[in-house]
Amino acid sequence: MSRAEAAVSTRQCDHLRLLTFNLQVGIQTSAYHHYVTRSWQHLLPHPRRLGRLDLVSEVLTPFDIVGLQEVDGGSFRSGNVNQVEYLARHAGFPHHYQQLNRNLGRVAQHSNGLLSRLRPTHIEEHSLPGTLPGRGAIHARFGDGEAALHLFVAHLALSHRGRVRQLDYLSELIQPLQHVVVMGDLNCTPEQLHSHPRFCASLPLHPVRPALSYPSWQPRRALDHILLSESLVADDIQVLDQLFSDHLPIAINIRLPEACQTWLPRAHKP
Repeated sequence: MSRAEAAVSTRQCDHLRLLTFNLQVGIQTSAYHHYVTRSWQHLLPHPRRLGRLDLVSEVLTPFDIVGLQEVDGGSFRSGNVNQVEYLARHAGFPHHYQQLNRNLGRVAQHSNGLLSRLRPTHIEEHSLPGTLPGRGAIHARFGDGEAALHLFVAHLALSHRGRVRQLDYLSELIQPLQHVVVMGDLNCTPEQLHSHPRFCASLPLHPVRPALSYPSWQPRRALDHILLSESLVADDIQVLDQLFSDHLPIAINIRLPEACQTWLPRAHKP
């Protein structure tokens, strides 16, 4: 039995297991001084990077859908390895998608990624507004019509002004949709999200308990989020203690409404 088949066989029919992770292109960071001493790895390959990706793939295997931020799409610094493709293959995900947000040619291919055991009905990518280009969101739709699940994988700007514009943009996309998940490194705390009335109106900020994910070696801030519409129920949220990056992975089990369960059997076909 393959990894994908094993993961599907253990999945509950009305639940999905989701995970979001800022991978920091496979740079292991466990102290602030590593931002200086290991900064060269943002431009140059490291011999242990593939080994770390293998360890990451083992962490990702139990999940149904994974959102990735700060992954490399295949350049000199990653040893010409498309990290989204590599993790999908080694963790047994039959479906994957890479969004290239910042193209630095052969030096770096800064990207978001989506890994899924469910076949998306439709995928589109959005370039998020901002003073500096290079931030984006993946919008994956599973199913059709009002029963569809809409999942966004996003990586927002560091600046407050940039994030406000990007949350406005996402709010406009989300507002007409019914079953929605927004996941990713949003670079802001729950308090900062709550201060954005338009985003709060388009998507209730669940789960309410903040998941501290940054910095990974001594997490003090909740910057990584999995946010749900009112129709979706969170059974559990966990911060995984995996020091592969400067962020920790956030995992959650969600319970789907009965309407969404109609398309699950079709979506799980390879």
